[in-house]
Amino acid sequence: MAEAQGTIRRATGLLVIEVINSNPNGDPDRESDPRIRPDERGEISPVSFKRKVRDLIEDKDGPVWQALSTQFSAPLDSAEFTILESRGRIRDEIIREIKEKRFLAKYWDARVFGNTFLEDRQGDNGSGAPSTKLGSDHLRTGVVQFGLGISIAPVRVERLTTTNKSGVQKDKDRGMAPLGYRVVEHGVYVMPFLVNPTAARKTNCIARDIEVLLKVIPFAYSHTASYIRTAVEIRHAWYVEHKSPLGSASDFDLIGALTPRKKSDPAQPSKAWGDYVVPETLPEALAGRVAPVRDLMAEAYAAASA
Repeated sequence: MAEAQGTIRRATGLLVIEVINSNPNGDPDRESDPRIRPDERGEISPVSFKRKVRDLIEDKDGPVWQALSTQFSAPLDSAEFTILESRGRIRDEIIREIKEKRFLAKYWDARVFGNTFLEDRQGDNGSGAPSTKLGSDHLRTGVVQFGLGISIAPVRVERLTTTNKSGVQKDKDRGMAPLGYRVVEHGVYVMPFLVNPTAARKTNCIARDIEVLLKVIPFAYSHTASYIRTAVEIRHAWYVEHKSPLGSASDFDLIGALTPRKKSDPAQPSKAWGDYVVPETLPEALAGRVAPVRDLMAEAYAAASA
C-alpha cells in the first residue's frame, strides 16, 4: 500500500483477541461487570477499542508513536495526527477550525473513524428550524468501522472482594471493595472491522492514515494495560484487501473463514487458547478473489525485531 496519496482499497479485517483473568470492557450499567450477552457470550464495544487506539496516537511522547513515526519514508507531522475525541476539547475552537477548513487536516481520528460530535443546532427562537450542518467538513461516517467484539464461546465471570490499606479513617485499618474485582476467566473474542474507500473522499482520509491505524492496532491492549485488564492480547489481526474497490468477496465469508472455532463443547466456556482451532489461511476459492491475508501482529513483531 502506498504511504500517502495511494489508493485506499476496500478491506475486511478481523481481530482475534484472547482474554485471561481480565475485564476487556466493563459495562457501566452493571457496575463495570464484563459485558455479557443473554447467551453468556462476552462483548467488547467498538468504542472501547477505538479509545485505546486514539490514546496511543495522542501520546506523542509515548513509545508507540515514537516507534511508529520512524516506519514511514517521510516523517509523520504530529500536527496532522491530533485526536478530536480527547479530553479538554473546546467546542467553539473546533467549530472555528471547521469554518476555516482546518478541521480535516488536523484530526486523524475524524478522517479515519468519522464523528458525530459536531452538529450546530439553531437556538430556540420559536422558528422550530432543523439542525444546521457546519459546511462540507462536518463528518458523520468514517472510512474505518469496527464492529462489536463477541466471544466465540460463553464466558465465566469471577467476582472478588478486594481490600487495601486505608489511610483516611483512623478507626479503620483497611478499605473494602465488595465484588470490586470482576474478570473473565478465559475467552477468545473476534472483532470485525471494515475499510470503505467511498467515505475517504468526504473525510480527506489518505492511504497513510489507514496504514498508521494498521500499525497501531497490534499495541492497542499491550500498551494500555491496567489493573483490571492485565492479560488481554490480540492473537491475530487479520487484514484482507479486496481486488476491486467495490469488493471482490463477501465480508461475511472472509470473517467466517478466519474465525476460530472451539474444538469441543461449544456451549461451555473455554480454559485455554489450545481449546480452539485457529485458521490462518483462507480456502483456496476465496483466497483467489482477494489479496494475500496480512497478519498485522506478525508484521508488528517483525518490525520490532528488525
